[in-house]
Amino acid sequence: MLTESLLDAARQIEPRIVALRRAIHAEPELGLETPLTLAKVRAELADLPLEWREGTSATGAVATLKGGKPGRSVLLRGDMDALPMEEHTGLPFASTIPGRMHACGHDTHTAMLAGAARILAARQAELAGEVRFMFQPGEEGFHGARYMINDGLLDPLPDAAFALHIMPNSPHGRIAGKPGAMLAAADQFDITIHGKGGHASLPHDTADPVPAAAAIVTAIQAMVTRRFSAAEATVVTVSMIEAGTAHNIIPNHAHMRGTIRTLSAERRAAVRAALADVAQLTAQAHGCTAEVVVTEGFPVTNNDPRAIDLGRAIAQDMGGEEGWHAMSHSLMGAEDFSYVWKRSPARCSSSAWRTTGRTGAPAAASTTAACWWTKA
Repeated sequence: MLTESLLDAARQIEPRIVALRRAIHAEPELGLETPLTLAKVRAELADLPLEWREGTSATGAVATLKGGKPGRSVLLRGDMDALPMEEHTGLPFASTIPGRMHACGHDTHTAMLAGAARILAARQAELAGEVRFMFQPGEEGFHGARYMINDGLLDPLPDAAFALHIMPNSPHGRIAGKPGAMLAAADQFDITIHGKGGHASLPHDTADPVPAAAAIVTAIQAMVTRRFSAAEATVVTVSMIEAGTAHNIIPNHAHMRGTIRTLSAERRAAVRAALADVAQLTAQAHGCTAEVVVTEGFPVTNNDPRAIDLGRAIAQDMGGEEGWHAMSHSLMGAEDFSYVWKRSPARCSSSAWRTTGRTGAPAAASTTAACWWTKA
């Protein structure tokens, strides 16, 4: 049975994939420049019949495996970058670079993709079409997928594209997804309230931007619940506020920053416009003015129903009815695989498959699932 054959193959290479994941984890890299990680991947896969193309604007690379039979092209994506944070796990393979850590699982994603490449390469003769393995930097807010697209690394466009993400707090071995909007669009907003500072003992002689900022925060929450239907999830979160320099001085300015998460282009545009109105008019009511800047982030990640049907069939074939979890709602996290989805002619996007492996080891079922999608 093919499922068991692929599972056996995944188990056989598990030690080397775990070793790769831990080597990547120990030397995390940030943003669009991940040369050490890419070098580790290329060394691990050096014995395979892969055709490599690397980008010029970032350290992204695509390795292509051409099957022995004609057929369609399928792309599988693994992200390589880490996060700017300290690691305090005490693990023997913990980060050796201060201020950097693989805390989001990209080391695992990359190792799993390398495992899928090895398993499929062993079946090259029976493979129909070609598989492209997309090793991507800069997923953590740096738009790495877009850089790789602009570098032409996805040309000619694949017939379908898939990605995955682990979730440590989900049951081991389960795959989850839903058709339609899976992950949100994510935009950053910055609001600067301009007032008139002065001594804190004479607030009536000032235009205090601090209460204006506080009023804007509460007005934003009312905006979300009163101006937009709850049938389509919308999140606007103020996550940072800065103002003032001393306990007895009213500042001239206050600054706040946050995120907008939406599930459609229409809602995305409407929330941006409403946010500007709320901030500016609320500031005006306090004798201040507000400057609103929205920095566009990742688009919505949508799933093609055909990809979901395929994923469900494979998951249930591997793990029975409990192998698949049909998600009831979208996640408000964001993912730059959305750029790949928008360019894929077949509109077969990532279903953000989520599964859990042991500490330090990617789940064998996840690697096999990636291979199964490729075979479809």
